[in-house]
Amino acid sequence: MDRSWIAVDFGGLDVFREVEAAASPPGAGQVTIEVKAAGMNPADYKHVTRAGDPSQLPLHIGYEVAGVIRELGPDTEIASGGGAVGDEVLAFRISGGYASAVTVPAKDVFAKPATLDFPEAANLLLAGTTAAEMLAVTNVKAGETIVVHGASGAVGVSVLQQARELGARVIGTSSEARFDVVREFGGIPVAYGPGLEQRVRDAAPEGIDAALDTVGTDEAVDVSLALVADRARIVTIAAQARVPADGIVGIGGQLPASAAFRDRVRPELIALAAKGKLVVPIARTFPLDDALEALKLLSGQHPGGKLALLP
Repeated sequence: MDRSWIAVDFGGLDVFREVEAAASPPGAGQVTIEVKAAGMNPADYKHVTRAGDPSQLPLHIGYEVAGVIRELGPDTEIASGGGAVGDEVLAFRISGGYASAVTVPAKDVFAKPATLDFPEAANLLLAGTTAAEMLAVTNVKAGETIVVHGASGAVGVSVLQQARELGARVIGTSSEARFDVVREFGGIPVAYGPGLEQRVRDAAPEGIDAALDTVGTDEAVDVSLALVADRARIVTIAAQARVPADGIVGIGGQLPASAAFRDRVRPELIALAAKGKLVVPIARTFPLDDALEALKLLSGQHPGGKLALLP
């Protein structure tokens, strides 16, 4: 019997339950994936903690997976073309990824690059598409210098790699303990905390063209405002209250424009990963049964890389 995690109510981790239920058979335009790894992201629990419509319950948890095709619906191809039982694939944006098997729209399923193992592939696209959108909305170009707040986190690491492909220079804020991660992916690390603005100016005497905030602190937004004159070139994914107040750009997967962009950019990111130009650092994996332990680590921040559940 297949297993999956659901939230039976809105609230904390105490509303999560592991249940047994067979994955539904795929209809036309659908694929059933035997999950080898489920990617983990803060959004997995954050949408549960916010009060919502009770008619949506139970909530199925997890937006991205990697695995093998168990079954294809009639006359169905995956998004990257073709597809056969046993093929290795990844899928994003889906619902119910914390599972041993899941039936999803074929348009969200792609061939898995051989350069990525299952935990890496399962964590490629949510962070990767978020990073791509941040660079796109701020119109980052070759030869420019940008600052990325939270550069050693999952989205930050993807920004570093994608910015390097664009030919941009990146100043990345992080704790000193994570400077090696920022350097590994091509960034120039500076420590957050008092004096951040001057440290960024010292690292980039040519000036900062755009600021990308993945952490949402007042410090990150205030320093961005001090460094970048054009507020259309300051973007945040975490300080939404500052968006209308300061006239900066806010994006999020729940917004129609963000969702449409992130869907469009998936093939490009998979192609970069296939060439070895976009990697996904994995900090730790957990058995599917230990999802709550994994979520506690994830919600505590700074896990040191991505987490994955292995059914």
